[in-house]
Amino acid sequence: MADFMGSKAYCCFKCQNLVAFHDDIVSKDFQASSGRAFLFSHAMNISLGAKEDRQLMTGLHTVADVYCSDCGEELGWKYIKAYEESQKYKEGKIVLEKFKIVVRGNIIKKQPRK
Repeated sequence: MADFMGSKAYCCFKCQNLVAFHDDIVSKDFQASSGRAFLFSHAMNISLGAKEDRQLMTGLHTVADVYCSDCGEELGWKYIKAYEESQKYKEGKIVLEKFKIVVRGNIIKKQPRK
């Protein structure tokens, strides 16, 4: 039987579509052009734009913009590839801009069995 617990959730600010859980935050110390951003290990109900190389503050990365799958609002980006060894930990992770997401109370999240 699966275990369930309440977890703080993050939703698209525009349509309230669930996009991430608080437990999946890797770092709150990210910076986007518009302000603070959070790095998540996982996000849901998103779609990805085209991959492109971008020169970011931490070096060259291949990224894809992240959009809400319901309303299409751009929420951040996903790191596809990091070219500098010190940045490899970002690969596969998603950055969501703080002003583009809102916090919702505890949502039931299915916990994986150990």
